[in-house]
Amino acid sequence: MAVLAMLGCALLALLLVVSARLYLLLRKRVRPGRSGSVSLLVVAGSGGHTSEILRLLSCLSHAYSPTHYVVAESDTMSEDKICRFEKARAKECCKSSYSIHRIPRSREVLQSWSSSVLTTLHSMFYCLILTFKLRPDVMLCNGPGTCVPVCASALLLGLLGIKKVLIVYVESICRVETLSLSGRILYHFSDHFIVQWPSLKLKYPKSLYLGRIV
Repeated sequence: MAVLAMLGCALLALLLVVSARLYLLLRKRVRPGRSGSVSLLVVAGSGGHTSEILRLLSCLSHAYSPTHYVVAESDTMSEDKICRFEKARAKECCKSSYSIHRIPRSREVLQSWSSSVLTTLHSMFYCLILTFKLRPDVMLCNGPGTCVPVCASALLLGLLGIKKVLIVYVESICRVETLSLSGRILYHFSDHFIVQWPSLKLKYPKSLYLGRIV
């Protein structure tokens, strides 16, 4: 049964790739960008992940606009934090353009691994549609599980020849000796993988150590 389930998932993933490629060939759409601006997609997680990513964003130039935030459907706190952050930033400087998008979680806490296959595929499909619609220039994330299907969708955009999305992964400050599960996955696929402790840099030579940045 497990083998059949894996084969079914693989066939479904292949079907999604073929469908997306056909859609691209039948309807090629070019979205004009704004000169000097960088479209940013930010994956926010619940609790500390959102707080860290917002501290990081506070150091970025307003040239990163528009900013598209992605949060999980069951995350009820991040949207409020994001709105407060954007309002505070608008008072300090010019008002930036931002939007918030909710996606299905790929796996809930304590959910069985067998049932998470279908929920991950559902989330992946939703993320693919969203990233195709937004087509960001840069994707920024710092470890919530929500970021894995979003980053996978961004990688798929590049593989399909739609758009190259630069993926920047910043490991959470609480990760001192080991990477998070998301980090272990995206270490191999992100364009820039940033850690905040020298011990992680020693274990993962591809990573960038810039000291504490959040």
